[in-house]
Amino acid sequence: MNKNLRKAVIAGNWKMNKTPAEAKELIEGIKPLVKDADCDVVVCVPYVDLSVALEATKGTNIGVGAENCHWEKSGAFTGEISADMLTSMGVQYVIIGHSERRTYFGETDVTVNKRVRAALDSGLNVILCVGEYLEQREQGITAELVSMQTKIALGGVSKEELKKIIIAYEPVWAIGTGKTATAEQANEVCAVIRETVKDLYDAAAAEGLTIQYGGSMNAKNAKELLDQPDVDGGLIGGASLKPADFAEIVKAASR
Repeated sequence: MNKNLRKAVIAGNWKMNKTPAEAKELIEGIKPLVKDADCDVVVCVPYVDLSVALEATKGTNIGVGAENCHWEKSGAFTGEISADMLTSMGVQYVIIGHSERRTYFGETDVTVNKRVRAALDSGLNVILCVGEYLEQREQGITAELVSMQTKIALGGVSKEELKKIIIAYEPVWAIGTGKTATAEQANEVCAVIRETVKDLYDAAAAEGLTIQYGGSMNAKNAKELLDQPDVDGGLIGGASLKPADFAEIVKAASR
């Protein structure tokens, strides 16, 4: 983590958890614990919790994000939410391309790019997820795969627009399994992402890009992961639902 070059960002991904009442309670628990954070703090919540989250975080240092958005502004897409709908509420961030969207809901590299384009056009900050499955790591193609995902997702994105993008490296085999890439493994792939961005844009763009680690970062391993030079934050799953644990990760990123 190099705060001289880029922002450290800790973002909670609540996934399909918490009713609106529970969301309010969780945010109220988090607020006092992160109020002095020296990093950006974000909670990405289910659609039904967005209004409550926006109200509960007013006047605080906590940003609010959604967990997905569609690539069209409107239309016959039952069950989907557009980027304009999110910005009209005051939402600041959106997660795109999460491995669970790719695995369970047919997300592809092409649709990820379309969603990124729609989110940027609406003024949202994007948390763009890339990462490999266990079989792909065992085949030794992690670097090629993650580089390809990054290139496709950033297709048509200008250097100026890149400033509104955070890339989260998520080894799919480490999400929700309790397994975690070693700090060195995490940094190695984050460095591949940075090098890919350098090739696409230039060194300054790559050095300014915040790259998170998103594979089961928790209160115990956060410091070791965040000590790595190319790991600039975390996209936090289970630990983001526990105020004390989430605060510990924020603390580790605030050093």
